[in-house]
Amino acid sequence: QVQLVESGGGLVQPGGSLRLSCAASGFTLSDYAISWYRQAPGKEREVVAAISTAGRSTNYADSVKGRFSISRDNAKNTVTLQMNSLKPEDTAVYYCNAIGIKVRAGPYWGQGTQVTVSS
Repeated sequence: QVQLVESGGGLVQPGGSLRLSCAASGFTLSDYAISWYRQAPGKEREVVAAISTAGRSTNYADSVKGRFSISRDNAKNTVTLQMNSLKPEDTAVYYCNAIGIKVRAGPYWGQGTQVTVSS
């Protein structure tokens, strides 16, 4: 059974940091590119960061460049999003997404984790 489970969300003050994790099971993580998306109330879901299958290539939305960092550990079946210098506009539900690159499968989504940046 394919499963993506996000964790690490919560309430943080502006300027603070959070570390989100995406735990994958039921498939070979190294066959998939992984992206983090977010969706704020009343807004469309948007991609925040993406990482290639082996982690050699990353991409970020302009709004988070220099503040967020995506990484992966295929041996541990986890993908991490380190979020620093958080702003109120980063408040959203964050989702992990997996799409097959070496296999024709996906996309798969996690259930999301809430991030709230507020004083």
